[in-house]
Amino acid sequence: MSDHQQDRFEMPKAMQSMAEAGFHQARKGFEQFVSGAEQARGSIEERSATVRAGARDVAEAMRLNAEYARTQMRVLAEQTSEMSQIVGRAAIAAARPGRDGGNITG
Repeated sequence: MSDHQQDRFEMPKAMQSMAEAGFHQARKGFEQFVSGAEQARGSIEERSATVRAGARDVAEAMRLNAEYARTQMRVLAEQTSEMSQIVGRAAIAAARPGRDGGNITG
């Protein structure tokens, strides 16, 4: 190639500097975008972990509440049965002639 042909394809220094500056700005912008995306991903992962942990806590609270309710229902059923037996014995004792109706414990 002759020097004249080489000069035709050579980029002026000012244009080359502007292109390099534009490239560096684009690169910096892309790096900032990637950094922001990574931070967002990390934040989403943290929130997801928090939500999952919260969901386990809610599930545990519901399990404990259901267990408490079952226990309370069982105790209520036992107490109702005992009260029913006491009232039944009292009714039988009160209906017997000549017996002291005050003794209801059997």
